[in-house]
Amino acid sequence: MRENEGSGILLALCGFALLSTGDAVIKTMAGEWSPLAVAALRFTFGAIGLSALLATTQGPAAFKPSNPWLQLARGFCLSMATIGFFSAVFIMPLAEATALVFVAPILTALLSGPLLKEKVRPATFIASAIAFVGVLIVLRPNFLALGIAAFLPLGSALFMSLLVIANRASANQGSALSMQVFMAVCAAPIITIAALIGNATGVESLQIGWPTPSVALRCAVVAITASTAHYLVYLATTKANAATIAPMTYVQLLVAGTLGWWWFGDTPDLMTLIGALVIIGAGLYLWRDNRRKLQSARAPS
Repeated sequence: MRENEGSGILLALCGFALLSTGDAVIKTMAGEWSPLAVAALRFTFGAIGLSALLATTQGPAAFKPSNPWLQLARGFCLSMATIGFFSAVFIMPLAEATALVFVAPILTALLSGPLLKEKVRPATFIASAIAFVGVLIVLRPNFLALGIAAFLPLGSALFMSLLVIANRASANQGSALSMQVFMAVCAAPIITIAALIGNATGVESLQIGWPTPSVALRCAVVAITASTAHYLVYLATTKANAATIAPMTYVQLLVAGTLGWWWFGDTPDLMTLIGALVIIGAGLYLWRDNRRKLQSARAPS
């Protein structure tokens, strides 16, 4: 049992680290193509590849969702989260954009009350207040430099939290692979429409044109790394429980910070590091409280 848990943790660490590696690849395309177009092409590649894999392994019947509207909602949330994060990565240091997205678990806990009718515990409000302080610290230099655009990662975090809630609502409605396919197939056209709208605005940074072979190749690489990362995290949850896996996600910040420094020369200042640690601390506090609640519920009365 302990060996399975150890392998689950290792798989989760690899999966989350791979996600941040893909984010760094995305950042290399800043200034070369529209961030919306990059996201659209990445998800188009992902939708095609995952659909082919699903058709091969599970057959045509697996493509029929039991609740199409819910799957469309999942795709929309993923689209908005992706647009926000890709745009943020293009204009912000990778570690800072990643740190701000880590408020998503806090938002999920807050929103699960009104949306899923779950009881919101006092610990959630405490963690939210702590995370808010961390957000203000991390935003400080970015807001002065970027203005309202500095809030892009927070928008991404909001839609990521809504995606998690939608995922809960769609539990047991298909295999893990079919759930990925439904999201990618719904997200790809939504992001493509967003890219076309961006192109129509005339804003120079949102103009599409044809991607260079290098950009197209990097979009394909991100599609492969992201899909592989999600699969590794899924495998991790089959070997260790979610409460054990959840804290492993913070390796993304370590990898993002390292790659941002090594690849792009971005060195977070002391206040940014403090803000990131505050956000992580809030997330770990909430995780610990959730785990304590689960242990209490399982304890014999």
